Amino acid sequence: MEPCFGLLLVSAAALIDADGRVLVQQRSQGALAGLWEFPGGKIEPGETPAGALVRELHEELGIDVEAACLAPAAFASEPLGARHLLLLLHVCRKWQGIPQPLEASALRWVRPVELHALDMPAPDRPLIGLLEALV
Repeated sequence: MEPCFGLLLVSAAALIDADGRVLVQQRSQGALAGLWEFPGGKIEPGETPAGALVRELHEELGIDVEAACLAPAAFASEPLGARHLLLLLHVCRKWQGIPQPLEASALRWVRPVELHALDMPAPDRPLIGLLEALV
């Protein structure tokens, strides 16, 4: 087993609309290109998980979210070589604007049960059951 040299902290959102659907985005580049994931990204030095997510949702989707509207819901943990990914999932039901795929190749609104059929990164998969229970 390789030693863990550091945590990669990522904050992500399960945006849930009035019909109980969750927004996922398709990665357009990098090692995970083509996979569907919850929007969000790396927590930068000096940022809180909610602050990072407010920034990422604006950059990736063009929407504005107040930190108070982000409810911590779950986390996922996944080894990434010498690092370890800790994904912090928040649930959000209130935002301003219409999500647009500014950094993704596509967006989809799906029911939580439909997430099982999507090709998603390994850390996102354990979070599906939680979303099925919440919605």
